[in-house]
Amino acid sequence: MYADTVSTVDRWRPRDAAQESLRQGFLGFLAARTDACARACEPGHITASAVLLDASAENVLLTLHPRVGRWLQLGGHCEPEDTTLAGAALREAREESGMDGLTIAPEPVHLDVHPITCSLGLPTRHFDVRFAVRAPEGATPSRSEESEDLRWWPVHALPPGSEDLAGPLAAALERA
Repeated sequence: MYADTVSTVDRWRPRDAAQESLRQGFLGFLAARTDACARACEPGHITASAVLLDASAENVLLTLHPRVGRWLQLGGHCEPEDTTLAGAALREAREESGMDGLTIAPEPVHLDVHPITCSLGLPTRHFDVRFAVRAPEGATPSRSEESEDLRWWPVHALPPGSEDLAGPLAAALERA
């Protein structure tokens, strides 16, 4: 998992200077911490997210995160059984959406680092790598226990408080 994460972030070429700066920061963090993909890495850890679009790319599936209290893209921690970063994002998308037949673009669309108190119970940072994922025609999501709510939102009418999703959503739509 670690080698794939380093390779994935190293190969990716973002389209703007801010994302390139973050990419360099991710690579520095990965070089310093060979345990960066493990949830137990207290200073921070890599997470994998999915900007999940419907088949028409007109709607994005968001989850109302119980701990954060906001609408977010699907995603979460890498697990020991994950072998690739894209695979971790796809697994998270399947688990949190309840949908089969999802397809994922193999390279990231966006990076983000944010402070959070996650399952460790300690303040940490998530080094989040976001991928574009597509649902098949007619796919119906089913809320998991990890979500307060789950619903499709029009890509041009995101819920209040989710303005920070505009960048990753725009990047995912470019790949659609």
